[in-house]
Amino acid sequence: MRRPSTLVNVVLVFALFSCSTWTVWSRSGSLCKHTNFEEIRRPHSVSITEFGAVGDGVTLNTKAFQNAIFYLNSFADKGGAKLFVPAGRWLTGSFDLISHLTLWLDRDAVILGSTDLNDWPVIDPLPSYGRGRELPGRRHKSLIYGDNLTDVIITGDNGTIDGQGSIWWSMFKNKTLDYTRPHMVELANSTAVLISNLTVLNSPFWTIHPVYCSHVTVQNVTIISPLKSPNTDGIDPDSSDDVCIEDCYISTGDDMISIKSGWDEYGIAFGRPSKNIIIHRLTGQTQSSSGIAIGSEMSGGVSEVYAEDIRMFNSNNSIRIKTAPGRGGYVRNIYISNVTLVNVTTAIRLTGLYGQHPDDGYDPNARPVIENITIKNIIGDQIKNAGIVQGIEGDNFVNICLSNIILHVTSSYPWNCSNVQGYSDNVLPEVCVQLKERIIPDHSSECYHLSNLEPRSNN
Repeated sequence: MRRPSTLVNVVLVFALFSCSTWTVWSRSGSLCKHTNFEEIRRPHSVSITEFGAVGDGVTLNTKAFQNAIFYLNSFADKGGAKLFVPAGRWLTGSFDLISHLTLWLDRDAVILGSTDLNDWPVIDPLPSYGRGRELPGRRHKSLIYGDNLTDVIITGDNGTIDGQGSIWWSMFKNKTLDYTRPHMVELANSTAVLISNLTVLNSPFWTIHPVYCSHVTVQNVTIISPLKSPNTDGIDPDSSDDVCIEDCYISTGDDMISIKSGWDEYGIAFGRPSKNIIIHRLTGQTQSSSGIAIGSEMSGGVSEVYAEDIRMFNSNNSIRIKTAPGRGGYVRNIYISNVTLVNVTTAIRLTGLYGQHPDDGYDPNARPVIENITIKNIIGDQIKNAGIVQGIEGDNFVNICLSNIILHVTSSYPWNCSNVQGYSDNVLPEVCVQLKERIIPDHSSECYHLSNLEPRSNN
């Protein structure tokens, strides 16, 4: 996987980006740059060993992490602080971050999630979900957690966070969970977040989950969980805006990236969309789900998503939008380009009948709006289905635009379309009749271009 230069690493580690402006720079470089970079050199730094931590993989270090961060909180108004995790295997339960903190992992450092469920506290469900995602009621707190923070950096010299999730996967499969499983990293109601230069393994549930956040960058991160591990999504921006995901490799048991915004009536009432999301240079695989997914929890709305330079192999779906009657909300103004696929079951999958509801309180007449979806410049080899594009009867998906898509398909019926309308140009195998309207200047507004998010040419 491509690594940033040393200079870029230095900027990433010590940069606090402005929360006032989101600007995309050049196509050849990073898309995650913000204007008004402000170099942050944390004036205070401590090692986790100064608080009694032992990196033997056996000693529980939860108190050491908690005490170290409590101590560093006194420097929050003095330029912030850095918590250094040196080489070793540092077993811990859940711990909370603070504002103006850099959590730095040495190359040979491994933060290990405890296998004792008592070390993962139980907290309230997210208001946009109304309950735990898997079970009614509460949920376990993530291994690394933060709420209502600003200027948080989790980074290092490609150190590792290992959730040791197999115990959670077994309980899920055996239906012995009492509460919804924990994420690996969850930051809520936070702004100016950077997660970079890490390897994250074996998450119990979703891996990186920014929820109700603004100005989040996830860059140069490797995320790996077994391909058969349940619901181990890679990165899930959730009711969050101005998110940039770049130069990541993800191989998991569920969606590589899934953009969300709340579940049915709870997401509608909470009303916080996910918007202005950039995904750039993403590589990986998922045998059970999708590379880039939107939904199925999208009741607060999802818009202004720009994704390019995606590489997928040995996977189920490449691009997927999931919704259902009762979801409400919208998915609009999505632009995905430059996708390379090898051995993928379905290249493009849009479905309006992805069920499962939090309870019986949802409104079945809350119909989602799916419109202005542009997918272009895709090549694929060993593809079974070119596309399964199925809207909702009486609630068509509209302005679906496909351009310059060349797929080598094994199925005799490469396209399956219903309750959709759209446009196409230079698509092989030949697209379904519902999407055969030609892309011409009169339709340029439907074939949406995200002018505010697309990279600017150097010319």
